Amino acid sequence: MDDILKKIPAFVDRIKEIQEVLISNIVLIGQTPAPTFHEQARTEIFLERLSDAQADYCATDDYNIPISIIKGNSESSRPPIFVVAHIDTFMDADIDHNYIVRKTTISGPGILDNSLGVAVLASLPVIFKHLDIEFQSDIVLAGVPQSIGKGNLQGIRHLLDTWDGPIRGAVIVEGEKLGRLNYYSEGIIRGEITCNVSATGGWEHRYKPNAIIILNKVIDEILAMELPQRPRARVIIGKINGGFKHGVIAYNARLGFEIQSDSEDMVKRMHAEIEDIISGIRHENHVSLELNIISNLTPATLRYKHPLVKNTVAIMKALSIEPASDSSESELSIFLGKKIPAVTLGVTEGKNVHLENASMKIKPMFTGIAQIIGVIMAIDSGVCDES
Repeated sequence: MDDILKKIPAFVDRIKEIQEVLISNIVLIGQTPAPTFHEQARTEIFLERLSDAQADYCATDDYNIPISIIKGNSESSRPPIFVVAHIDTFMDADIDHNYIVRKTTISGPGILDNSLGVAVLASLPVIFKHLDIEFQSDIVLAGVPQSIGKGNLQGIRHLLDTWDGPIRGAVIVEGEKLGRLNYYSEGIIRGEITCNVSATGGWEHRYKPNAIIILNKVIDEILAMELPQRPRARVIIGKINGGFKHGVIAYNARLGFEIQSDSEDMVKRMHAEIEDIISGIRHENHVSLELNIISNLTPATLRYKHPLVKNTVAIMKALSIEPASDSSESELSIFLGKKIPAVTLGVTEGKNVHLENASMKIKPMFTGIAQIIGVIMAIDSGVCDES
């Protein structure tokens, strides 16, 4: 491990030497829309770039997940190392996906979540060759679809459920933010509450219930829930929309929320309480009020003392990166749930992550990629292997 820590600082300038490859991949991949459930065009671009980089294997599986393999040189048939990034973005296909490259930044919708991460994966075969790095294990590069929102991480769930054989360890690549180090995942239930008030019949127009006001009652009662400090638990009200115009009662409205806790039992208890709140308000106000679950995750963690986490921290510090850890509701949770050691890392710094004018800084990207390569090398050296 000491040898890796000595090598990786020099990787930063070496990676910068091939920045044209990286920027080209960022633009080509990023300008190809990939809303959840509609990732086919980006899948094809991703595989095309890996094929051009002369990866040893490029194909899609039966779930249309693009997979590339860089063959290892070990004769002892060591399990593969996975490097993955979600290929879908929050941006609809009808949004202008034009990317603008400036001297120090690149901007465009979805660039940080997660076009940059996918572009880094597509560039790894070229980077490995440029750095003259070989691995004992096969390196599996996978751009996973159906990850965010209603996708509910179905891409990575399918990939790991159908993968034949053990996996040595994994690195999940996210565009934002350099210093990000995720090694645990809270339990969550992400849901939508929809209120529908019939536009005809029943009530006089001026006394008809207002769907937005009904959802406001739901919010008030959710915020009044008694939550413990331990285990940690919270409900985030993330989005609300509805109505037609200023002078017309809103007949339809929708509320998006997420339950979070490091206890699976607490997540279930909070969900049950919210269901009771909805049932009560539905009955009292004679409206259609429904709760739909979009996605859910079970809590999972590596713990800080795990060799993968400790060595990742050492690699980051060798590159003068300050680690910042938090829960990650990403592909990480699926790996950890299957007892596969994994961490999520961010590539660079930027702003406006989920907006159309998102932008990334170019210079920190080279350090971010160097840390990813260092962690792959650490896994290849055995930090995830059972003693």
